Amino acid sequence: MSSRALRRLKGKQRGQEAIDIGDLKLNSEEAGGAELEEEKDEELDEVLEPAKASSSRRAKKSKSQKNISNIYELIGEIDNDVDTNPTDEESVLAARSPEESRVSPELPKQETETPKSDGDRKLNNKKKKKRKKKKASAGDVQEESGAGDDIDALLETIKKTNGLSHTSEDCGAPGYRPVLYVEHRNLNSENELKRYFGARAVLGDQKPRQRQRQFHRNTWMTTPKDTWPRFSRPGISMSLLESKDGLQFFVFEHSRDYQQVQFKFFDAVESMDPNNIVVLLQLNPYHVDSLLQLSDVCRIQEDQETARDLIERALYSFECAFHPVFSLTSGTSRLDYRRPENRAFYLAVYKHMMFLEKRGCPRTALEYCKLILSLDPDNDPLCMLLLIDFLCLRCREYASLIRLYEEWKVHRNLSQLPNFAFSVALACYHLSQQEETTSDESQRMKVKSDIMLQEALIMFPGVLMPLLDLCTVQPDAAVSSHAFFGPKSQLEGLYVGRCHSLWKEAGVMLWMEGNVREVLKRVDSQDPLVDDCQNKRKQRYQSAPRSIHRHVLLSEIKEATSTLPLEVTTQPVMSYDPLPPLDSIMSYTRPERYLGGNRQSLYLFFSITAVLIYTTEFAHIMSNTNKCHKKMYS
Repeated sequence: MSSRALRRLKGKQRGQEAIDIGDLKLNSEEAGGAELEEEKDEELDEVLEPAKASSSRRAKKSKSQKNISNIYELIGEIDNDVDTNPTDEESVLAARSPEESRVSPELPKQETETPKSDGDRKLNNKKKKKRKKKKASAGDVQEESGAGDDIDALLETIKKTNGLSHTSEDCGAPGYRPVLYVEHRNLNSENELKRYFGARAVLGDQKPRQRQRQFHRNTWMTTPKDTWPRFSRPGISMSLLESKDGLQFFVFEHSRDYQQVQFKFFDAVESMDPNNIVVLLQLNPYHVDSLLQLSDVCRIQEDQETARDLIERALYSFECAFHPVFSLTSGTSRLDYRRPENRAFYLAVYKHMMFLEKRGCPRTALEYCKLILSLDPDNDPLCMLLLIDFLCLRCREYASLIRLYEEWKVHRNLSQLPNFAFSVALACYHLSQQEETTSDESQRMKVKSDIMLQEALIMFPGVLMPLLDLCTVQPDAAVSSHAFFGPKSQLEGLYVGRCHSLWKEAGVMLWMEGNVREVLKRVDSQDPLVDDCQNKRKQRYQSAPRSIHRHVLLSEIKEATSTLPLEVTTQPVMSYDPLPPLDSIMSYTRPERYLGGNRQSLYLFFSITAVLIYTTEFAHIMSNTNKCHKKMYS
């Protein structure tokens, strides 16, 4: 039995017995003598030598460790009511009488004022902090689990309401994302270049930006440059029109001052002089339409660096005007292309995407392609579905392309587009050739790719001959002489001109050759699918919508632009707004320009005079030429 229990049986409390130095002798025969000695040493230290408090505390700690045989008892002891159990010093002070608690003159004054030593206070505080830390950690785990539940619920809500992805077999899988999911980090082309060449090769000896830089706003699409003019609000803002079915519809707005600059821009375009646009940009360095128009002028003059820089400046101007609720990645933000203020943003992102693809950043370009498509996936005003397959194949996102095709082929009829018919078959073939693919999966994907390629060749026979021509492949005599592979249509020419480089691999050409022979066998055997596809071609693809013509003009692929109808080629096309929708929604109109009678007469006079002068000079040159000829032959 311990000494503490013996004292309680005798009715004594700790600290009431007289202190005897002789009792401090070690008695090895008495059981528990070591514990009694430790306790008496502790009491002696409390009364006589406060400086020995730390050594007694260490002895007490070693005693408690000796008595505990299970480590979980220590954890439970710390967790259970540490603050409610009084310490030994508190029990001694509570048991002493007022006379005993008085301090003798020999004792230091500090001992009465601080009956509890600093070491004990630190020990108690340490226990309290430890207990609070454990409780806080448990609370953090609960908060994390709750946050995870909230994030899952949010993703589920977005998946159901954004209208971008339709239900599929893996919708309930963890980590499921919409098919047009956009990541912020993939919007920066430097991240992709660093993956290819390393950070040192990309950044080089670039010095870190100074603290006193003039651009303070962080943007996702572009990085402000020190060579740009100082940014000031050009007069563009964004407002929220409405929210319904989980979607937010936004619109860009122009201030009155910006409208006046827009009218001056129209005058500069009509003058057919790029210098007028340059002067306008010097006064308004962030006017979007001027930046778009001058970028095309620089690109035609083969100044690619300046052209790309102007487009990035236009994107920066737009991003600084974003509404706080507008999101580039959620897929729930919508912009109506029928509004001219919104069309400039579409075109700026499209041109930036094309510069990225030519620069060798197809993964970043794919992210911007998904961004444009997510702004209006139902109407797709720039026909990004005709381009997204090419970018997926360029950056080897084969699974993403197949998933997009499987989820959208019903409601968007993707099987009737030649680019998806051929590109998805090519993606399945590449997946079957990858080393990490299992043998069974590889065989399944190979069979699927053969079936899809044969169906694509039967549905769009005009693709084969131009594709082999651009790939510098001489077809078989049986193929070239067969009447089935006839002339190509506009969409077929667009696909061949854009994607022919993806078919130049030797293995791909061997795969194509085997399936072409199978197609000829099916044609000669009068496969019912051949007649069915022929009837579909006669009923469809007669007149392409205006959005496809707009996409062909923006793509500048000669195999497709040569097939544009006359109603498109005979009208003027402005690069800052090519083929605007016929049902445009105008928020403001340009005032009519009126020339007075005298000014109009002067304009006609100078125009006729210029024509007469030109005709007179031409006639004079021709007459001198005839005289020279007569002298030579006379």
